[in-house]
Amino acid sequence: MLDVADLAKRLIAAPSVTPATGAVFDELEAMLTPLGFAVHRFVRGDGPVGSDEAPVENLFALRAGPEGSRHIAFAGHLDVVPPGEGWASDPFVPVERGELLHGRGAVDMKGAIAAMVAAVAEVPAEAGTISFIITGDEEGPALHGTRALIDYMQAEGIQPDLCLVGEPTSVNRLGDMVKIGRRGSVNIFIDVDGTQGHVAYPHLADNPLPKLVAILSELDSLTLDTGTKWFQPSNLEITEITAPNRAHNVIPAAGAARISIRFNDLHTGHSLSERVMAIAERHGGRARPVISGEPFLTEPGTFSKLVSTAVEAETGIAPELSTTGGTSDARFLRSVCPVIEFGLCNATMHKRDEAVAIPDLAALARIYTRIAKAALALAETEN
Repeated sequence: MLDVADLAKRLIAAPSVTPATGAVFDELEAMLTPLGFAVHRFVRGDGPVGSDEAPVENLFALRAGPEGSRHIAFAGHLDVVPPGEGWASDPFVPVERGELLHGRGAVDMKGAIAAMVAAVAEVPAEAGTISFIITGDEEGPALHGTRALIDYMQAEGIQPDLCLVGEPTSVNRLGDMVKIGRRGSVNIFIDVDGTQGHVAYPHLADNPLPKLVAILSELDSLTLDTGTKWFQPSNLEITEITAPNRAHNVIPAAGAARISIRFNDLHTGHSLSERVMAIAERHGGRARPVISGEPFLTEPGTFSKLVSTAVEAETGIAPELSTTGGTSDARFLRSVCPVIEFGLCNATMHKRDEAVAIPDLAALARIYTRIAKAALALAETEN
C-alpha cells in the first residue's frame, strides 16, 4: 500500500485556506494520474477574493471499470479553515511528533483524502468504477464547490451507485461513529424598522426594539419537535442581535437579529422559513431565510452494513450509526446517490495544532479499501 502519511504530508504542505485553488489540486492530480484516473479540473466563480463569488477549484477523477460495473465515489474537500495563531509549528509544514502528524487539514480532511488515494491503489481496475469528487469550497459558502461538481457529473452522464464522504466522523477512537444522515440548516435574518427619536419624547418616535424582543421571545419559546428515531430534536438558536445606536438617549431607527435552525426530517427549510416569517410579520418585522441544506437520511441497510463490516474488521469496533453534528457536502451529494460519511477522529478539527494519529491514517486506508471492494462487488439491485 502507498505510504498514506507521506500522501497526507504532501497535501498539508500545500496551503489551501478556503476557497482553495492551485497547488493542493496539483498534488492530488499527481497522486491519482499514475493510478489510472482521468482527472478533470475546473474553476467556478469569478468574484473578488473574500466574496461568495470568489474562484473555487474543483476536481473530478474517474477510473472506469468494465462496462456495466458498479461505481463508488469518494468525496471530500481540500480547502481548510484559516489556521489562526499560536501553533507550535508552521501549520502548513507537516510535522511528526511521536505517532501524531500535525498540520492544518490533517483531520479535516486531507488525511482522509490521502487514505482514499492509498485505498484505491489496492483496488484492481477490473473490480469496477471509482471516482473522486473533490472541492475547494466546503469550509466556505459552498456555492461553487460540490454543487458545481454535481452539475458536471450530470452533464457528462456520470452516475455513481454509492458515495462515501471522508468527513471526520469518529469521536473517541477511529471507527466508533458513522454518519448516515445530517440535519438541515437554515439561517434567518430578522429586521424591524422604527422611527428614531429622543427617549424623553417617545410619542414622537417608534421604537423597533420591543417588537424585535417580542419576535425573538416567541421564537425562543417554540418547541419544534422532540426528535425522531434517527434524529435529535430540531433546535432554534438566536445568534445575533443588533441595533445601530451609539447614544444612550436615542430611540433607534431599526433593530435586527439572526437565528439559526438545525432541523430534522420532520421539517423542511421552506416550512420553517414560512413559520418564522409569519411570526416576524405578526409583530411588525420581516424575515429573510437562507437555507443551507435540507436534512437527509440514508436508511440503514446494505450500504451502512458494508461500511460497518469494514470498520469492525480493521478496528474491532461496531460503529454507532448517527445523524448528529453539523452539515457537510453530503447534503448535496444525497441527490445523486445514497451517501454515508466516515472518517478520522474529529477532536482536533478546526483547532490549533490539528493532528491525526499516523496509525489511524493507515487503518482508515485499509477500511476504505474494504468498503470500495465490497461496494463494487454488490449485486446490481443492492445499495
